[in-house]
Amino acid sequence: MNRPLALRAALVVFAGVAAWLLFFGLPRWYAARRTATVAAVTAGAAPAPAAAVRKITATLYYVSDDGLMLGPTQREVPFAANVADQARAIVEAQLAPSPPLVSAVPPETRLRDVFVTERGDAFVDLSGEVASKHSGGSLDELLTVYTIIDVLTVNLPAIKRVQILIDGREVDTLAGHVDLRHPLAKSLERVLQPDASDKPR
Repeated sequence: MNRPLALRAALVVFAGVAAWLLFFGLPRWYAARRTATVAAVTAGAAPAPAAAVRKITATLYYVSDDGLMLGPTQREVPFAANVADQARAIVEAQLAPSPPLVSAVPPETRLRDVFVTERGDAFVDLSGEVASKHSGGSLDELLTVYTIIDVLTVNLPAIKRVQILIDGREVDTLAGHVDLRHPLAKSLERVLQPDASDKPR
């Protein structure tokens, strides 16, 4: 092979290698490098902060140390845009365990739903445990009923009266003493006042 032919062959090989690098090798190398850079940046990035949940302060009620009254306690509950949803959030907070405080509502009780009418009557639908697990007695029944009534009427002025339903149905009473056949208004007769010496346990 003479020198010009060898030089031409070398140029053809070089051109082929350069073309492969330009059209195949470099794009693959750049894509791999870019992927690795993005992965490194993503791994090192701080997680986005969770959106702050708006809350309101509500007054919940728990049994006093002597077992004869309800003691008010301040708790933060999620904010809701309408009365029914806010009522639901408040009742759910009231039903949630809060040791060492003791609720007058049986701890197994669950909230099924809340309905609020335009005239300000709230219907609180509780699970059957509110009656089947209740300790009985007129005083305990009063404390249970007015825990639900007062926690809504005190915290939500739009709610004037409350009727307790059980498993979606109207009932006469929880334990044979308090008439639940119609909505009941707020009563603070069994609620400790701020200057009272007793405190909720």
